[in-house]
Amino acid sequence: MTPHDTMPTAGEPAAVRTLLRRMFDAAVASAQPQRCLAAHLPALDELPGRVIVIGAGKAAAAMARAVEQHWHGPGLARVEGLVVTPYGYEQPCARIEIVCAAHPVPDAAGEAAARRMLACVSGLTARDFVLCLISGGGSALLPLPAAGLTLQDKQAVNQALLASGAAIGEMNIVRRHLSAIKGGRLGVACHPARLLTLAISDVPGDAPGDIASGPTVPDPTTCADAWAIVQRLRIELPAAASLLLTSGRGESIKPDDARLAQARFVLVATPQLALEAAAAVAQQAGYAAHILGDAIEGEAREVGTVLAGIALQVARHGQPFAPPCVLLSGGETRVRLLEGARGGRGGRNVEFLLAQAIALQGHPRIHALAADTDGVDGVEAIAGAFIDPDTLARASAHGLSPRDELADHNGHGFFQRLSDSVVTGPTHTNVNDFRVVLIEGRA
Repeated sequence: MTPHDTMPTAGEPAAVRTLLRRMFDAAVASAQPQRCLAAHLPALDELPGRVIVIGAGKAAAAMARAVEQHWHGPGLARVEGLVVTPYGYEQPCARIEIVCAAHPVPDAAGEAAARRMLACVSGLTARDFVLCLISGGGSALLPLPAAGLTLQDKQAVNQALLASGAAIGEMNIVRRHLSAIKGGRLGVACHPARLLTLAISDVPGDAPGDIASGPTVPDPTTCADAWAIVQRLRIELPAAASLLLTSGRGESIKPDDARLAQARFVLVATPQLALEAAAAVAQQAGYAAHILGDAIEGEAREVGTVLAGIALQVARHGQPFAPPCVLLSGGETRVRLLEGARGGRGGRNVEFLLAQAIALQGHPRIHALAADTDGVDGVEAIAGAFIDPDTLARASAHGLSPRDELADHNGHGFFQRLSDSVVTGPTHTNVNDFRVVLIEGRA
């Protein structure tokens, strides 16, 4: 049997959906801590002093468990530490304490965990070793306010950033300069111990300072940069936060700081590797796979419309790629809440898909899936959704107006009515958004 023998044919939407889901599952599996972490861990018998594990993020508990599974045996008794992960993302660990906190809007549990984490790494020596496990979501999970700010201030800032349409890099520049733990401050607290950060990237470009707002890495951006973002996006900040930025008192740890000179930072999983895993599944099924980019940003609805245009060009003219093929992309789009919108149940992936479905107008040979690899698109435990050639027709039969649903940012409501949602539960990893458009060949 050749790869093409397994290729779904036109008129087999269930088979196409199965293939799309297999690609998504392969992307998620490529970033599982049990698969990608062990190769980067030192041997315990090479570490003479204390061994402390800290971390934060949607994958942090699974990363901690993978560490314990690798460091099994009598030596594990030397390991201690604390990681924080969202509610529902817990994993059983023997030596590393798992604490849960809120995401995406921080809570008091996250603040308490951040304070305890700083205490865990205080008073260390050059003989000691700190392993920091970082993944997406860590920024909201470590909401330790800078001096002069309260948790309520941090919550207000987070909500304002989420509603502003700011890109993730912009959001993190602001967060780093309003924090007592991000922007390299946690890394400085570990000095003079040896520090190794293992990270799963959920950000476009994989910049270390943007993954969980860079708690263990230096930050080249400034308070002035953060204030410029706030001004440009017209974000209303609490007075104390504005003062921290305008006065320069919120400055982060800079690249020339000697206390971070020996700290190491290693990416163990990235969006690009996840897209490559999905591409391999597509190729095995007989589809040419084209990765358009692992760091595509912009308004979700606009990106959806643009990728629909590319897919239509492929289907109609065989340009720039010949069908059958799949178009893969990652990154992090954003949703800016429109004035007059009724505030539906949405997320950036379903907003992308809804706009894409409208632009495709039911083309008979184009299918798509978009989902967040952490299993949560927006604030609901729904990863994303599918669109098929008959999506608009089925919507009409249900009395749904796709344009009205898009105007109200109600992607989850729309796709749930059609039974097209993708629900995974917690995936215990996060390599950002995953998007695949499949264009069938002509019959």
